[in-house]
Amino acid sequence: MATPVTETKKAGRATKVGEVVSTKMNKTIVVKVEMKKAHPLYRRVINSSKRFHVHDEENKALLGDVVRIEETRPMSKLKRWRLLDIIRRSALAAAADAEHKAEKKEKREQKAS
Repeated sequence: MATPVTETKKAGRATKVGEVVSTKMNKTIVVKVEMKKAHPLYRRVINSSKRFHVHDEENKALLGDVVRIEETRPMSKLKRWRLLDIIRRSALAAAADAEHKAEKKEKREQKAS
């Protein structure tokens, strides 16, 4: 018979916290993760950042949100991460981003018909 589906946490998967900097693609967001590390020789703290392409199945994340992402199997040429949860919503960008997504949806519907 069918077994119930349970969500299990896989060990050894890296998680990171970052800010959403782009939501222009469908089911994909770009997350900027800022890291601080000491210089190996001079021991001065250096700020560095990296952008990750993240799979967002339901297009839930908005521009400016702080999100948690998890390493996963390769989903496309650039996507190796998936969205776990949204830690903090951005109040300022929510209205503009929702309007942008509505326009994109209208264009897709017009293209389909």
